[in-house]
Amino acid sequence: MSSANPAAGGIQRPLTGNMLWLAALVLAAANFMVVLDTTIANVSVPNIAGGLAVSSSQGTYVITSYAVAEAIIVPLTGWLAARFGTVRLFVGSMLLFGLFSMLCGLAGSLETLVLFRVLQGLAGGPLMPMSQTLLLQIFPKQKAGAAIGLWSMTTLVAPIMGPILGGTLCDQASWPWIFYINVPIALGCGLLGWNLLKRYQSQVFKLRIDVIGLALLMVWVASLQLMLDKGKELDWFASPAIVGMAIVALVGFAAFLIWELTDAQPIVDLRVFRHRGFWASVLTISLAFGSFFGATVLTPQWLQAYMGYTATQAGYATAMSGVLAVMVAPIAAQLSSRMDPRKLVFCGVMWLGCVTLYRSFSTTDMGFWQVALPLLFQGLGMPFFFVPLTGLALASVEPAEVASAAGLMSFMRTLSGAFATSLVTTAWDDKANYNHAELVGMVDGGGDALRALTGGGLSNSAAWGTMEQMLQAQSIMLSTNQIFWLAGLSFVVAACAIWLAPRPSRVADTSQAH
Repeated sequence: MSSANPAAGGIQRPLTGNMLWLAALVLAAANFMVVLDTTIANVSVPNIAGGLAVSSSQGTYVITSYAVAEAIIVPLTGWLAARFGTVRLFVGSMLLFGLFSMLCGLAGSLETLVLFRVLQGLAGGPLMPMSQTLLLQIFPKQKAGAAIGLWSMTTLVAPIMGPILGGTLCDQASWPWIFYINVPIALGCGLLGWNLLKRYQSQVFKLRIDVIGLALLMVWVASLQLMLDKGKELDWFASPAIVGMAIVALVGFAAFLIWELTDAQPIVDLRVFRHRGFWASVLTISLAFGSFFGATVLTPQWLQAYMGYTATQAGYATAMSGVLAVMVAPIAAQLSSRMDPRKLVFCGVMWLGCVTLYRSFSTTDMGFWQVALPLLFQGLGMPFFFVPLTGLALASVEPAEVASAAGLMSFMRTLSGAFATSLVTTAWDDKANYNHAELVGMVDGGGDALRALTGGGLSNSAAWGTMEQMLQAQSIMLSTNQIFWLAGLSFVVAACAIWLAPRPSRVADTSQAH
């Protein structure tokens, strides 16, 4: 996919001084807002589910729909920038993001909320790469490091703030405010961004778009995600609808592969997978990010539904994973250029796996810090996973393929998070039901607990209700630990997978990664 080139003659005098930094803050705020929206809904799922009268597993559609839409639009960013210009694309995406955020808050049913989340994801997808591209364009080359540092900081801080802000807004106001908060930011950044950045508008080209490839991509991804989301609700392959979705996803994926590998200008350049270092890196990031995102989505649901946490408390606990990540990110960036990145990735992902395996021994009587401290220390491994892995993947492809490889890696990372969310929430419920059935036959065989409860003044029905609550809590706790155990094993497999990549022979330019 061709990228837009800066206009040769139409650019006015570049921004300097305070105006330059004001434009940088606008671009950073845009990136911050989009990344924030990937995590702000995590702690809000129980509130959204309660407000719209749906189950928590259905509430996670709010997360997966946004992620899938964002993943689908990312490969189109280059074409959109060439067709409309970089600044127009940025400003238009920003204003549409604000509009669809407002409509998300006004949604009165799950169906309309998911629809507007899809549109919000489609609008927000280009904002991350465009904010990074424009930052590098407006800053002089000698200050490019400062531009990337500012962009990277917003990317790291936003996931920390998401759960905290989401929890606080749900507790102090209501769940629609997690979307309303975007509206003034989007409007302000859009209008201010146009006034500051229109001098950097790129030339516009009428490029061919791979319509068939895009259609096939949307068909197989949407079918697979719907199958994963609706599988439990429709009793999986006992349902003709699920079987139909599976067939459409399989046939659509096969057709997509054939078309993209034979088309002259594919929307997704699958040929980059011929590089062993790239496919090994993508395999690693897909397994590791899926494990990380699945566990991150599960944690606040467990804490709020079964541990008595408010949305705010769950947000603070979940956000702990980003605190140390921000602090050690500069160290990871420096080490990535000085030593074999495979060692850093292996250590970082293995650390995430070990912490997640440790979390699989959680109990129902844990306090806040017993939950939060493992998440805090987990953050130590995150920069050593993301930063060197991006460099390794992009160093494995030809220089002309870097933009395509960066877009494809972002697509796979986002898609793996969406798929993992659906799989984790489904498996969590299924394992809880199985554990409940197993524990029923083991509880109070002699009737001692029942007699103790009734002897304490409870009626027979109240005593049975108390025992059922304890049984359900233990079933969920066992299920949560089992999911953490599987996620930990997935991290370990991902850590080992990085050794399939050869040692890179050069340092990649990661400015096009997002």
